[in-house]
Amino acid sequence: MNVLHKTSSGVTQVSMDAKHLSKRIITIKGEITEEAAIDFAGKLLELNMESEDEWITILINSSGGEVNSGLMIYDAIVGSKAPVRAVVMGKAYSMGAVVFACAKERLMLPNSELMLHQPLLAGRLAGNNASSIQSISDSLLETKEKLNKLLASHTGRTLEELDKATGYDHYFSPSEAIEFGLCEKQIDFADVIDYANGMEGE
Repeated sequence: MNVLHKTSSGVTQVSMDAKHLSKRIITIKGEITEEAAIDFAGKLLELNMESEDEWITILINSSGGEVNSGLMIYDAIVGSKAPVRAVVMGKAYSMGAVVFACAKERLMLPNSELMLHQPLLAGRLAGNNASSIQSISDSLLETKEKLNKLLASHTGRTLEELDKATGYDHYFSPSEAIEFGLCEKQIDFADVIDYANGMEGE
């Protein structure tokens, strides 16, 4: 989708992503894949090169995706010198929730939702022998422990609490996410507009 962009030379058409990037906004939408993660990291790098002091806003509406790709996004956010805020617009499930949890400021719209659960097999057992299945099982347990440790560091919860919370599909409303330590506060869409206009609020 293209939108109109006013410059000193006149009005031109630019992509919605480019328009958002000019306002220091990056969107994570749909499935988190390797391609999406590389694209995100490149955009975050570009915005850091422009300024390490101005806030970057990430808008999230994702059902999750590949663990390694999500961790690429996680590393980029944690390593960003510019401060990063994340806003859930709709949903942040699975790796989407992990990515959201690591931002410096974590915000949710009134009807948005988070979901945590254990890493999934996603068809990895097909065509494997017993030894391979054991290896996959061990790998899943290691991944689960890694993700729970990361979430514990950002929520203040214990590993035991995270293990219980991720033992099934655990959904969080904004108030529940705040109570659990996954989110700072609930905001309205008007606040997102203020961020886009360079108004950081209180």
